[in-house]
Amino acid sequence: MPITQDDPRWNNVGYWNHDAAVSYPDRIAIIDLSRSEPREVRYRELEERLDRVARLLVDSGLEPGDRIAMSVSNRFEFVEIFFGAMRAGIVPVPLNTKLGADTLDYVMRDAECVGAIVEESANPHVAGLADALELKTRLVLEPGRAGWRHYEEALIATEPSFTPKRLADDHPSFQPYTSGSTGRPKGVVLTHSGQCWWIGCLKKYWPGDEHNRALAAVPLYHKNAMAGAIKPMLSWGGSVVLLPNFEPRRFLTVLSEYRCTHAGAVPAVFTLLLQERDLIESLDFSALKSLKIGSAPTPKELLDAVEAAFGVAASESYGLTEGGPVMIGVPTDGRVVPHGSCGVVWPEGEVKLVDANGDEHPSYGELWVRNPGVTPGYWKLPKVNAERIKDGWLSTGDVFSKDDQGFFYFRGRTDDMFNSGGENVYPLEIENMLLRNPAVAEASVVPVPHRIKGEVPVAMVVKAKGRDITEEELRQFTLSIGPAYAHPRRIVFVEEMPLNGPGKIDRKIVQRLMIERFGTLG
Repeated sequence: MPITQDDPRWNNVGYWNHDAAVSYPDRIAIIDLSRSEPREVRYRELEERLDRVARLLVDSGLEPGDRIAMSVSNRFEFVEIFFGAMRAGIVPVPLNTKLGADTLDYVMRDAECVGAIVEESANPHVAGLADALELKTRLVLEPGRAGWRHYEEALIATEPSFTPKRLADDHPSFQPYTSGSTGRPKGVVLTHSGQCWWIGCLKKYWPGDEHNRALAAVPLYHKNAMAGAIKPMLSWGGSVVLLPNFEPRRFLTVLSEYRCTHAGAVPAVFTLLLQERDLIESLDFSALKSLKIGSAPTPKELLDAVEAAFGVAASESYGLTEGGPVMIGVPTDGRVVPHGSCGVVWPEGEVKLVDANGDEHPSYGELWVRNPGVTPGYWKLPKVNAERIKDGWLSTGDVFSKDDQGFFYFRGRTDDMFNSGGENVYPLEIENMLLRNPAVAEASVVPVPHRIKGEVPVAMVVKAKGRDITEEELRQFTLSIGPAYAHPRRIVFVEEMPLNGPGKIDRKIVQRLMIERFGTLG
């Protein structure tokens, strides 16, 4: 039977898919392509394994509120461990498997993890770090590591039933860590009630179809895959196809062969897909309904190109791990979101734009958000909390404009903006100019020192497949369509961009490489 408000499972996000499992027990929930033979997991099996995970962790001595580190790649076990732990009130800490040992050690210590579930092939450091910390609960997906229990054997030996305790509304659900682009990663505390509110909004205002199927190829530890595929699809009774990693031609083939209706990823993924025009034109995408691009600045030109290539609606999504996670989206009145916009403010949430003086502005400024899904605070960072969270309002650090129809347009990060000769420059605006040239597939703009202007923009560019253009031609192109202060003073062509763990362009690496190459200009 569906869960009701007097049931302790009601406000527990670990049961986000329970009603779908009751309604569609024999439907496929997950198709896992991480192994030699695809693994189909039906709702009945997933529900049972979620309960087994909860029971296994409790039997191992963990209690509600305990943190457990997860180092697992894109496979169905990630989903069951992540949400199964939450059923028991245990707080999973999903680790970015691309991080180095020092950062991972910091995250595990900072989170005060008392247990770990590790796929050693996902990251070679985590198991050794867990041993050094002498964590009391240690489960490993591959058999044979001394002092660790084999996850699958332990799970199957566990009773397939679990009775949860009622959790307080502010009980932490999971604790992801931000990428640390402006310093050490910060733990983001997210509550069960807040996450349940967000999923409830999805089901209430944008109800899905149980026949929908999403393809997820970006890491599950990142909100793009969780908020864009896992949570919505498996709450509706739909299905998700999991790819262990992204490779353009494999992604396109799976999207077609598995008759996926939806897919989402970061802009860099779609930029690479567009380089495979021959394969796109040869495959059948008749089941496809829409594509979403988000988690990083998304140029209008990229949306236009994706929509033209696949023949379906392409839209920009915006969200913030600590902010809901999504607080701007598709209007409920049926209006179409114009390319370049992330949408309108979500129902039941609040948004405002704040100018440089700290005053609310009607159409331009830093985005502040307030809703039940906003983090109550960063883990053990009272000074950061005092700076960024005020009366429930979270300052996002993202700059937006809003038109007279209520549509929001992402303009850049406050910490990306730089001053060049007295002009405020946002890299995204220059990247958009570069992408208007058909010879440009991908662009990243960063500042480098200048003797007179302080800083000036330079660009790293990937050329479109089969196209050629010189540095001077591209620089003159930007001068012809934009202000002189915003043209890139130097342009470097590369085969591929440096990416971080979630697949976003790593601006810090781009800037370091450009400064190493050019030093101080002028």
